[in-house]
Parts: sequence; C-alpha cells; structure tokens
Amino acid sequence: MNPPSENPLPDCIVFDLDSTLAKSKQPIENQMSTMLTKIVERIKIAVTSGGKLEQLLKQVVDQFPKEADISSIFLLPTSGAALYTYKNEKWTCVYEETLSPKEVEEIGNAIRIANDKTNTVDFSQKAYGKRIEFRGAQVSFSALGQEAPLDEKLSWDPTRAKRSALRNALVPILKEYTVRIGGKTTIDITKHGIDKAYGIRKLSEYLAIPIEKMRYVGDELGEGGNDEVVIQTGIPTRAVTNPDDTLHYLETLIKKA
Repeated sequence: MNPPSENPLPDCIVFDLDSTLAKSKQPIENQMSTMLTKIVERIKIAVTSGGKLEQLLKQVVDQFPKEADISSIFLLPTSGAALYTYKNEKWTCVYEETLSPKEVEEIGNAIRIANDKTNTVDFSQKAYGKRIEFRGAQVSFSALGQEAPLDEKLSWDPTRAKRSALRNALVPILKEYTVRIGGKTTIDITKHGIDKAYGIRKLSEYLAIPIEKMRYVGDELGEGGNDEVVIQTGIPTRAVTNPDDTLHYLETLIKKA
C-alpha cells in the first residue's frame, strides 16, 4: 500500500463502496452521511464500485441531506469504467466505456462454461434477481442474484474459495478481458485496463488534481482484493475493515485538519 502524505486532508478522497462506506448493497447509515456531508464542505470525494450508477445513487447520494452540496461528489461506477459529475442539478456522464453486444454474449457464454467446470452455482435454482447482469462496460456474475439478502451473501463464500475457483476457470477462456472478484458473491469482467486504477487516472485528469494529492480508502487493498489494483497508480491509500472503521478514520481526519 502507498502511505498517505503528511497533510491529513487530501484534495480528493476516493472511496470504495461496499464494506467501506456501507454494508453490501445497503444504504450508507446516518452517521456516515453526516460525516461525508462535513467532508464535502472542505474537499472533493469520489465513490467507486462494481455497481451501476443507479446503485451508487441509491446507496450513497440519496442518503445525503437535501441541503448538502453534492457538486463535490464524483461517481465512478462499473469499476471505474465511467465517471459522473453533478452539474446543473443533474448527473452528467464525463466518459463511459462500453462492451458491444457480441462481447457481452461472449462473456455470458464463458460464465456458463466456467460454472459447469466448477459447479459453483446450480442455475436451475431460483436466484434473487439476475445472476448475469450487463453494466455497460462490465458484465457481473452474482452467484445468488443481484438482490440476495445480506446474511446469505456473507455466508455463501467467506473464504473466497468459490469465487476464486470460478475466476480461475474464466481467465483462460476470456483472454481479452480482466476477470476479478467483486463483491461477496460477485465476479466482475471488463476489458483489459478498464478498472479502478483507470478510473482514478481519469478522475485525476478531469479534476486536475495530481494523484499524489488524492487518497484511496478501501477494505480490499490486500493481495487479491478488488481494491489492490489502485496501488499501481501511486495514490496514497488507507486500508479499512468495515464502515465503522472508515467512520473512525474520517473522524480522525476532521479533527486533525
């Protein structure tokens, strides 16, 4: 991991979402909303996730007080494959990478082939919503379905063994793509080079803020984690374990600033 600079408050903090700002697929809690409202009064923040824009709005932005200035919030959905900014009272796309219908079909077929090899999921059993979801620049496979209850998601693959086996089976099939473990039950697939590191570089360029003056906060910065890729950008990082840990870290930042 890259150590943060001496200055407690960077020019921009980039947050992972699930298990960093909120529990998986859940809205941020009131304390987090209050803290982030204080933060955006002083600096810019960004949120990145494997989810679509609508998911980030639902989990984060919609939980802010109505009087909050959300123009200092930037959203990097689909693992950094897109960037949205709030202008003229609406969310505007700065850029978005997309997969073609042929590429989406290729990835969907590969998921089924890899699943047959690993017996990860029984597709004949009912899921909580879609298992395979097209997210513009990303295809996501959610073993239990997109709307699975949190307790079931947490208990399905606590050691990452199931997701790792499926990922390892997908990699040789999808040689033109990056296959990574996403959420607690999820595998995310994008074109090579389209990831959270890509998003951070594009955000830095758009905001004209050097990466060394930014900071990344996430719960998966360790080896094999879905935040690990950001380290290659040189962005200073802060590892956290859960939203409570993140809240404590932000409280410390505010006190020191």
